[in-house]
Amino acid sequence: MRILVIEDEAQLARHIVRALTRHGHVASAELDGEKGLQSVLRDPPDLVVLDLNLPGVDGLAVLARLREANSPARVLILTARSEVEHRVKGLKAGADDYLPKPFSLDELVARIEALGRRGATPTAADFLKVADLQMDVQHRRVSRAARPVALSPREFDVLQVLMQEPGRVFSRTELCERVWQRDHQYDTRTVEIFIARLRKKVDSGFNAPLIHTLRSIGYTIRGPVA
Repeated sequence: MRILVIEDEAQLARHIVRALTRHGHVASAELDGEKGLQSVLRDPPDLVVLDLNLPGVDGLAVLARLREANSPARVLILTARSEVEHRVKGLKAGADDYLPKPFSLDELVARIEALGRRGATPTAADFLKVADLQMDVQHRRVSRAARPVALSPREFDVLQVLMQEPGRVFSRTELCERVWQRDHQYDTRTVEIFIARLRKKVDSGFNAPLIHTLRSIGYTIRGPVA
């Protein structure tokens, strides 16, 4: 993968770039939020490692501008361990995953490689449909009632899991395992945030919602009941 690290701590940025390069990725770094943003918009990498605590243009502002521009790059945010509310804000703003500092480089590489796997799970279907919601899996495009729905890469992955088995209820734990490919039981808000983001983009403005919550059980997608 082509990866851009936006991190103002020069030594940490170098360590991350070296670790990613050792694992076969093409990695580079920017130490400034504005320069990093322009680099991504000019030549989008596959993935961005984004520190939130950047001077000048901070990470949340960079993330917001990337999502406003419908950048296809996946984004993993780095946050201080105590900044829970910043992690939540980052996920709501369009991040695909997060890693609290301090972290091990091995875990960072593992998270990045999990994010880089195209699609949530292997599927033979290139085209998925639930009611008037359509997904082109190969080209990673979604539309509802013929109107394009702009999703972040991780939002697409969550929706793909749901659309592969309409009517099936997925628990938070199973969605975590299928999409993030690791146990997220310690942070169920991650799934809740992504479901809320999908509802806003997929169901907002329509009389019949497709994404449903079964209290204390999980989430499902299904067409309107006649």
